[in-house]
Amino acid sequence: MDERERWWKMGLKAISDGKLAVLLLSGGQGTRLGSSDPKGCVNIGLPSGKSLFQLQAERILCVQRLAAQVTSEGGGSGSAAIHWYIMTSPFTDDATRKYFEGHKYFGLESDQVTFFQQGTIPCVSKDGRFIMETPYKVAKAPDGNGGVYSALKSSKLLEDMATRGIKYIDCYGVDNALVRVADPTFLGYFIDKGVSAGAKVVRKAYPQEKVGVFVRRGKGGPLTVVEYSELDPSLASAINQETGRLRFCWSNVCLHMFTLDFLNQVANGLEKDSVYHLAEKKIPSIHGQTVGFKLEQFIFDAFPYAPSTALFEVLREEEFAPVKNANGSNFDTPDSARLLVLRLHTRWVIAAGGFLTHSVPLYATGVEVSPLCSYAGENLEAICRGRTFHAPCEIGF
Repeated sequence: MDERERWWKMGLKAISDGKLAVLLLSGGQGTRLGSSDPKGCVNIGLPSGKSLFQLQAERILCVQRLAAQVTSEGGGSGSAAIHWYIMTSPFTDDATRKYFEGHKYFGLESDQVTFFQQGTIPCVSKDGRFIMETPYKVAKAPDGNGGVYSALKSSKLLEDMATRGIKYIDCYGVDNALVRVADPTFLGYFIDKGVSAGAKVVRKAYPQEKVGVFVRRGKGGPLTVVEYSELDPSLASAINQETGRLRFCWSNVCLHMFTLDFLNQVANGLEKDSVYHLAEKKIPSIHGQTVGFKLEQFIFDAFPYAPSTALFEVLREEEFAPVKNANGSNFDTPDSARLLVLRLHTRWVIAAGGFLTHSVPLYATGVEVSPLCSYAGENLEAICRGRTFHAPCEIGF
């Protein structure tokens, strides 16, 4: 706990000095969720009705306020505005911009949010031909979240970060309802370790879980990620005899931290030797839905370039509530994510001295704490101690 406290303060100090930017990977549509809107617009059914975008914006507002408090206590004058870079795709860009404008940037200043687009790559058939969307147009798909490096370079945003004095970039995927955006503890840990790349990891739930895992390539080799579709099933279920855990147990859940120097290095390096992963998908074509390949780059393709990488284990139930499939699916739905948020926040409220009443079973409900009230369960005693809340409800600022 002492170390966590120290990292928390280090992170807040760096944020108040304007050294952290947040980079959101938000190029995907919610097609698997049954929506053509950008995934960030999804409302997972919380009592507040907030979308993923709104939850993340409010967490940034909360961290800014915490960083400003640290600065004023220390007699400094840091402005503590966190710049938010949002990567869209040609399929989500217009809708994302309009959504933010329509919601007045959720309380953030419009000039602290920058939108930019990832690239696209032609889709190919199983026999290696381009798939035609119309007689005159090749079918294309976004180039994966690994397209972020070349997109940052081509849109001159790496220079933009440098002129703003940004040194560290917190990078994450949009479809996690519990993501701790701009987490001061993770930032402090990252600075303390002096590394160029970092990732939060959660322990893999079971051998066949569809997550990439961190591996070391060769003795003393670089840390890198192997995607679940590329890991042999016998390796996926191998046990480390010393620990009793899975041999490859650290899941990559797309929560990364990079130095700006490293991003520059990767943007130049990946141009020379890009890696593409094949994703077999149904692709709209002139012949109807055709099964073919989308070519994607993954953000973790950059990890082998890192001179040093630090992994930071976090608890799944505190920081990972994926929203990938429509309600009614077996896992990673808006409903399952909503329950994870409500359960965590219920624990916060009880720890802060609050009480709950509920008319449906407690495992199926809970309370929601607005990110404007508390970032990670702190500062809730004044609001909660001795009070009773009827679940489900939102505890607002």
